[in-house]
Amino acid sequence: MISKTIELYKSAYKGLSPATWWLSLVMFVNRSGTMVLPFLTIYLTQHLHYSIAQAGWVMAIFGAGAIVGALIGGKVSDKIGFRSVQLVTLTGGGIMFMVLGQMKSFPLICICTFVLSLINEAFRPANSSAIAFYSTTANRTRSYSLNRLAINLGWAFGAGLGGVVASVNYSLLFWVDGITNLLAAFLLWRFLSPTHAPIQPKQNEKHELNASAYKDKLYIWFIILTTVFAICFFQNFTILPVYFKEQLGLNEYFIGLVLGFNGVLIALFEMVIVFKLEGKRHGLFYISIGTLFVGVSYIILNIFHFMPEIVAFISIILVTIGEILAMPFMNSFWVARTTTQNRGQYASLYTIAYSAAQVVAPTFGAQIAQHFNFNILWWLVGGISVLTVFGYQWLQRKVVEEVKTKGAVADLTVEESPSMM
Repeated sequence: MISKTIELYKSAYKGLSPATWWLSLVMFVNRSGTMVLPFLTIYLTQHLHYSIAQAGWVMAIFGAGAIVGALIGGKVSDKIGFRSVQLVTLTGGGIMFMVLGQMKSFPLICICTFVLSLINEAFRPANSSAIAFYSTTANRTRSYSLNRLAINLGWAFGAGLGGVVASVNYSLLFWVDGITNLLAAFLLWRFLSPTHAPIQPKQNEKHELNASAYKDKLYIWFIILTTVFAICFFQNFTILPVYFKEQLGLNEYFIGLVLGFNGVLIALFEMVIVFKLEGKRHGLFYISIGTLFVGVSYIILNIFHFMPEIVAFISIILVTIGEILAMPFMNSFWVARTTTQNRGQYASLYTIAYSAAQVVAPTFGAQIAQHFNFNILWWLVGGISVLTVFGYQWLQRKVVEEVKTKGAVADLTVEESPSMM
């Protein structure tokens, strides 16, 4: 039994390119310093004594900067290459984290938050393009899962350590986050070499169906549904920590452990689960099931009222299952509809879905929590998540029809070639 389990884990990690592993190491170092964002609402409300509504506006401004950054990052990445964009954004983001930690007035916090998020989010389309570039159609979902594993291992470490640091001095959070950004930039510069001149890929006529991301109607629907999903999902990292603190009476140390548990579960199980599921069912099927788990993770907060610590862990376990089932296959879905010529457009729109959610999620969640109560908020986001499940199921039927009627490829594959610096 043990030998079979070991062999399963080995198979799940086999066949990934060295560059994919280096990208994941860089991501791990970067996310090991992820301390500011999960504790930002608590920092603003408990340490600087701003209202939860004001904290919600700061998080919304973070999302607004992220939208601008995603648009810029995708376009610039297509022009100068994903490596250069990642180096600049990691370095700039590190500096801005340190600057933000020195700001105390609300207007300056808002301005610095916008600039920081713009720089940080410009990193994501470039990073997504890099993963697609260094992967093949046979291991693409696992390549994205490895990157997510690095993110979540870093998240688990960063959130857990962040709880300890926050209990000592909130200002240190910004310094640690900034330093890890700079270290990640150094590792990327040192170990991920620029690629050579582009070799044009062989073209497939089916690709012409998706010549532009903005004309791909089914992809636009996917982006809309994913934005709604992300609005619900992001309550976990913006409003839920405040709920844990104010309503369940949990301290920062325990909140950090609970949030970090999400990353531990993903690190242990996501790669193997994706390895076993990939190719068995349509990706949108798994996305639908994952979205349902996210919705249930909020609903149980209103149903169970015994032992707050246990309820908190159950909620995080459910949302983690949803994340594992949904997000790797979301990445595969958008990459599968691209070519090397339009990948930046698709990556930008996908990034914008999450960036837009960062604008709406904290504002929506904070306003509902302040003017009504947390119970109303959890019923709303739980119900919206369930409705989104039906949306993804509808999209799956439409994608299958597209395959039958137009000869498009639902899980489109393209030949990879070096085309980005």
